[in-house]
Amino acid sequence: MPVLSLLQLLDEPVAAAHGVRVLLWRDDLVNLDLPGNKARKLKYNLLAARQQGHQTLLTFGGAYSNHIAAVAAAGRLQGFRTIGLIRGDEPAAWASLNPTLAQAATDGMALHYLDRTAYRRRAEPEFIAEQLARFGPAYVLPEGGTNELALPGCAELVAEIRQQVDFDALAVAVGTGGTLAGLLSGLAGQQHAVGVVALKNGGFLRAEVDALTQSTTGLTFDNYSLQTDYHFGGYAKYSVELLTFIQQFQARHGVLLDPIYTGKLLFGVLNSIGKGYFRRGSTVVAIHTGGQQAWAGWQERFGSRR
Repeated sequence: MPVLSLLQLLDEPVAAAHGVRVLLWRDDLVNLDLPGNKARKLKYNLLAARQQGHQTLLTFGGAYSNHIAAVAAAGRLQGFRTIGLIRGDEPAAWASLNPTLAQAATDGMALHYLDRTAYRRRAEPEFIAEQLARFGPAYVLPEGGTNELALPGCAELVAEIRQQVDFDALAVAVGTGGTLAGLLSGLAGQQHAVGVVALKNGGFLRAEVDALTQSTTGLTFDNYSLQTDYHFGGYAKYSVELLTFIQQFQARHGVLLDPIYTGKLLFGVLNSIGKGYFRRGSTVVAIHTGGQQAWAGWQERFGSRR
């Protein structure tokens, strides 16, 4: 891959056999301090927070959350105080923090912990009001960073890719649906988008995606599909097959995927090509949305990438 290029051609036998060109867009390289789709989701939220006079960002996430890591880094880089409400029990000591939370704390994030019952209320207006009464005024970001202001930043990615290559389809991993909804807004009904869902029973996300595009653009789109067969047991679940694929992908292409999102994305894209999902002669761009920070916690829990 040439230096500074964000597009990498993936020489994969299954793609060659089916006449499909597969490119990887390295969105994880756009901003090394704040990589991937999380930076895009935060872009206009941070502008809104500053315009509204907020000095503090408050958000929610799991103990290994890419979003928590991103908000903490954004706070350090742009001068916001940050508060993370973390699902789970409070560690006994600083030394007990996992790598994600340790880095978030180093970036200045104040960490507080919610049991699972309280955490389930994270989107309730009354519960959010309780947290603001507790911590003081703050700009509230939802879990995963997906809201209406997240979509424009993700939509900008479409134009960036179009400037470099003609494509028939974009493919992205899906957790909350915000990045996919943003891409659909940017595509504006042209070309196709494929969302590879990272969680089990993810069919409900179609309604979430449609609601997001309706609220931001006034439109819903039918030029996309959700691939729901590549979750490997559910969110943050894995298998030997998935980990082996990630290891082999890195050996072939020099690119590290993560086991939560992008590993499942590329596995799903290549498997779908093998099933004839993409027409012969088409160009598919898979988007690497970052998430490599998850490996530090993964290795702490499981000892390796295998």
